[in-house]
This record gives sequence, C-alpha cells and structure tokens, in this order.
Amino acid sequence: MADPRFFANHGPFRLDELAVLGDAELRDRGAAGLAISDVAPLETAGPTDISFLENRRYADAFANSGAGACIVSKAFIEQAPDGMALLVSARPYRTYARIAAAFYPGETEMAGIDPAAHVATDAMIGDGTSIAAGAVVEAGVILGKGVSIGPAAVVGRGVTIGVGTTIGAGCSVTHCDIGEHCQIHPGVRIGQRGFGFDMSPDGHVDVPQLGRVIIGNDVEIGANSTVDRGAGPDTVIGDGTKIDNLVQIGHNVVIGRNCVIVSQVGIAGSSRLEDFVVLAGQSGVAGHLKIAAGTQLAARSGIMRDTEPGARLAGNPAIPAIEYFRQMAMLAKLTEKKSKKSND
Repeated sequence: MADPRFFANHGPFRLDELAVLGDAELRDRGAAGLAISDVAPLETAGPTDISFLENRRYADAFANSGAGACIVSKAFIEQAPDGMALLVSARPYRTYARIAAAFYPGETEMAGIDPAAHVATDAMIGDGTSIAAGAVVEAGVILGKGVSIGPAAVVGRGVTIGVGTTIGAGCSVTHCDIGEHCQIHPGVRIGQRGFGFDMSPDGHVDVPQLGRVIIGNDVEIGANSTVDRGAGPDTVIGDGTKIDNLVQIGHNVVIGRNCVIVSQVGIAGSSRLEDFVVLAGQSGVAGHLKIAAGTQLAARSGIMRDTEPGARLAGNPAIPAIEYFRQMAMLAKLTEKKSKKSND
C-alpha cells in the first residue's frame, strides 16, 4: 500500500463503481458490491486490493496473485486464479490509471497567500489560488482560479498562468504564458534567455532574446527541465505534451500536441516537432529541423535531418530503426567471426 504519510487514500470503493470510473466491464456481476480498499502490485495485493495486468511478462504473477480483483484484457481472462473478480478493459493500464487516481487524487493545497510570500499589489489572483511561503509573484502577473505556486517559486513580471495549473517549489517562470491544468514540477526554469550570440574572434556578442514561451493546456514539465524563451519568434509547447525531468528545450522550438519527451533529451533552437512525436531518453534533435508527426526516436539517438511522418528511428545519426538493428546484428556476426579466427 502507499505510505499514508505521503498519500491519502480516498477508498474504499465498490467494484462496480471502479468499473464505471475505469470504463471497464465487470466480468462477474455477483462481485459488484465487493469493497476494494486499495490498489496494489500483483505480487503483494490482498483480497481487498485491485491490481492490473497488461504485460505478458507478468502472467505468472497474475496467475498466483492474491488480489481480490484485477484489471485485464480479454486475452488473460482464462488465466485468472479462482475467486478473483475481473474488470475487463481494452486498455488495462489506462483503466488502472483512472482507478488509482480515484483512490489517490493528489494533494489539494489550502487556498490563500502565505504571510511569508511576496506578491505585487497589482498582481491579479484568481479564487482558490495558493501561494506558498517564500514564493515571489511580481508586478502584472495574472493567476487563474485554483493555481498553486510552491515554496520559493518565482513568477516573473507580466506572466499569465491558467486555471488549475501547479508551479512547483523553486521554479522560475518568466516571459511566458502558461495554459490551464499544467503541472510544472520543482526546479523548472521557463523563459530564461535563449542561447543566441554572434561568434567572432573579437568576442561573442549576445543577441537579445525578445520572444516568449507559450505553453498550452494540460502540459507537464518534469523537474529541473529548462525551456528557453524565443529570440523573436516564440518557443511553443502544445496541448497535452509530457516532458520528463532534465530536458533542455532551446529557443524558438515549437512542439506540437501530445508529444512525449523523455529525460535528458536536448532539442536545439528553431526545430519544430509536429504532433505525437516521441523522443526517448538521452536523445537529441539538431537545430532548424522539422520532425514530422508521429516520429519516434530511440534512446541515445540523434536526429540530424528532417523526418517523414510516422518514422521510427534509431542510432546517431538516426536512421530507420529496422535498418539500424539490422546493421547491429551484422556487426555482431562480423565481430563473432573475427573472434573465432583469432582463437583458431
């Protein structure tokens, strides 16, 4: 079970209630009234817990689980232990996410401005907003209803933040407009000057960075990530995009809707990612490129040229993933043959 010091459990729930919440089918109507007290992994779940199975690797754990109920796809129904109630879903992990969110809906900050916060007199503060101790809200800021500003966060002059958005502890947010229901995790830096200068043996001259950062709705930005403001054009992050920890987004970058950018990715200035692009961990995108919709880049790979829609890429420089893995297999065979010859 989740540690009650950090996570407040809002259960129990009837199993039929959870089926509705998770958009799943209750396999046995006789189990509708079963009281479920918590979510738990297959290996540790007990008779009042609900778990889930989506990956075949855990089929044995499912078959031996003591969970009172489990979320599964149709493919695993016959493998269920005797007495286990089933919620059948086409997307078990998504169903689990919704059910887990019902048990643990997240912390609700107490509305109000802490006496140790510093808020400009002309800042516009929406109803139900929370501003924690040590936070700074500068002149001309507009905060929508239910915004939460964490301890020691700084919201720079003129920034706007939409309804229900959370700004984590220690963030600095300047030169930007942030949409509704975003999660900006601790330590994020948004709107600092982009990395732009004229290089010369006589010395490098900084180019003024006069753009903004525009962030859509339902965006998540992980801890200690950085998003540079544009040089003239804006840096833009589209609705629903998920950005992991320790990501660097350069100036003038435009990111589409529902992209997924995993930890330690770097995106160089003026590149454009269309919708539903996925960049795996420690990968990189060179500057001034167009990454077409649906492109997926493998971990530790680098894109050096524009991509085609739906491309699956790997390697550095990135090439089609199937070609990359074929090359790796051929290289392994050549190395193996050379090793055998050396030992003969």
